[in-house]
Amino acid sequence: MPITAADLRFLIDRATGLAWRGLGSLRTRGLRPTLERVARQLRPVPTAQRATAWMPDEAPFAAFTVPASDAPVASIVIPVFNHSAHTVRCLRSIAAHPPATPVEIIVADDGSGDDTLALLRRVEGLRLHPRPANGGFIAACNDGLALARGEYVVFLNNDTVPQPGWLDTLLGTFASEPGTGIAGARLLYPDGRLQEAGGAIYRDGSADKLGRLREPAHPAFSFLRRVDYCSGAAIAVPRALMQELGGFDHHFAPAFYEDTDLAMKVRARGLQVLCNPFSEVVHVEGATAGTDTRHGVKAHQVVNQQRFAERWADALARHPAPGAPETALTDRLYGRTVLVVDALTPRPDRDSGSLRLVNLMRLLRDEGAHVVFAAADRGHDGDYTTALQRLGIEAWHAPQMARWPAWLREHGPRFDVALVSRHYVMREMLPLLRRHAPRAKLVFDSVDLHYLRERRGAEVSGDPAALRAANRTRALELDVIGRSDATLVVSEVERALLREDAPGARVEVLSNLHEPGGEGLPLEQRRDVMFVGGFRHPPNVDAVEWFVGEIWPRVRAQRPGVLFHCIGGDVPARIAALGEQPGVRVHGHVPDLAPWLEGCRVAVAPLRYGAGVKGKVNQPMAHGLPVVATNCAVEGMHLVPGGDVMLAGEADTFADAVLRLLDEDDLWHRLSANGRENVRRHFSPDAARAVVRELLAR
Repeated sequence: MPITAADLRFLIDRATGLAWRGLGSLRTRGLRPTLERVARQLRPVPTAQRATAWMPDEAPFAAFTVPASDAPVASIVIPVFNHSAHTVRCLRSIAAHPPATPVEIIVADDGSGDDTLALLRRVEGLRLHPRPANGGFIAACNDGLALARGEYVVFLNNDTVPQPGWLDTLLGTFASEPGTGIAGARLLYPDGRLQEAGGAIYRDGSADKLGRLREPAHPAFSFLRRVDYCSGAAIAVPRALMQELGGFDHHFAPAFYEDTDLAMKVRARGLQVLCNPFSEVVHVEGATAGTDTRHGVKAHQVVNQQRFAERWADALARHPAPGAPETALTDRLYGRTVLVVDALTPRPDRDSGSLRLVNLMRLLRDEGAHVVFAAADRGHDGDYTTALQRLGIEAWHAPQMARWPAWLREHGPRFDVALVSRHYVMREMLPLLRRHAPRAKLVFDSVDLHYLRERRGAEVSGDPAALRAANRTRALELDVIGRSDATLVVSEVERALLREDAPGARVEVLSNLHEPGGEGLPLEQRRDVMFVGGFRHPPNVDAVEWFVGEIWPRVRAQRPGVLFHCIGGDVPARIAALGEQPGVRVHGHVPDLAPWLEGCRVAVAPLRYGAGVKGKVNQPMAHGLPVVATNCAVEGMHLVPGGDVMLAGEADTFADAVLRLLDEDDLWHRLSANGRENVRRHFSPDAARAVVRELLAR
């Protein structure tokens, strides 16, 4: 494609603009930060690490239709002035991947002198608003706001290419993060590099685009997070809030710093400004306003920076100076910064320990903490890592994460608390954390006391070698407890044990965390028995073998039509073989337990040894599903036999308890209601909030 005069002018303006910005950076930031910014500008991002953006095919204009609703939830406002090709491409992108959310699209034409109006009049469904004269970006946006009917108004530059799913994800931010005032998309360059994951505002009123020219998958810019502002190129705001604030402020007319000023007003109201990196928009930066601050519309950026700095002088005095580390720009927007480390990335649909850890991180965020997670193996665990980032957790992983010593040298000073799960992980991390995170409180999360579980397993098996191994684990675990600032256990039983085994240690109880489940099917439609538990955990293997071998035949003898559903990942051959037994269904891992939790009549926890608090008991109870368990399975769970749970230690009494719950409706209803109440009182986020606030969030 031949280069045009406009293309050449754009390249010249960009080059000279970069040079002038470089000189300005030297004055405000100093030499070293400026050299770092120049290096980032010149450093190539490998093609494999760039985003693969969707772009519409280049083709001559033909009439098309954009999505339009008479009852829009969102009003997309696009201000335009000339550059019709950009506008048409933006609209075609929305038309090619229409959002699920009902929308209207309002184009406010700001006195274009090219073919913009002629082309847009051929776009079906568009609400076109021609302004009589050019008034600038702010005037056009505010005209669009006045016409908007949606609950949310979404401001979108015309030189953007919204990516599939961008709007539904962006608007979802308001539902997942109560108290959000502005949600901004992550902006990409057309070549797939990151343009902006939100922005930072410095003490002098200058601003920075966070993550500029990095690879989009970099962990520091790939999670839902608070920022000082988001570029007005792609932001969503509740329409009522935008109207209360009077729209974009004409004080900054015709353009520049209006989005920064809006963000300051929103945050002054106690609302969040969030960048959602899972809403992506390609932005041809400077295509309409240019990049050279010496002339044209872009010159207003310099003038408006001074106006902005004067207006917000008191608030800006608490902002960092230019050149502050990017991680510090995020941390300061939260109450505390908490590092969480586990052996592997949690998989909450596979084991109760993972579910507890994810819910704990949620609770920390609810309490205003910024949570940074990294697995000891530094691995990226696919959707499980992405799920943490969607929750607003800064999840680090290789290759961007250096090995632990180097990573902690750089990041350790950030942390107020370091919470490390499992004694063998904490044993490795303790010296590094003491050295590189000097102000962090070091909290050991035992998950369950491993040595107690191993000792009980050795006693059941009668294996002397297993007992010796349990004693070695005890020595290692108690050593870690002694060197940590505090230790978390999941039950009062384990805290009482540590009063004897580690009398000088600070020990707090932070048990399993479960949200209440749905009501499920009516009792008359429920049937069958379920067990859930991962089979990398030896007590679960023993439990299912005992249940199928000794208990289930007794149940089937009385109820031949009932089925036993065995659910859990990492199924060994000996458990898979049990699926050949009458009435036994071995499902392995299932991504969603809801059909069984809401449709079965009884859950069982036939553990003969173990330690800690059992998710296989908590989770069914949270859904109102009664449980039959052994004493070991309900240890430390505040349960009343016959009122909250059915207890049985022998095969015949266990089978009798299952049969009673299959037959007795009154008993079923009593245990269902009491089990829910037990979870609410002892195992809900609210029940754990006091410990989290005292030990971790303050």
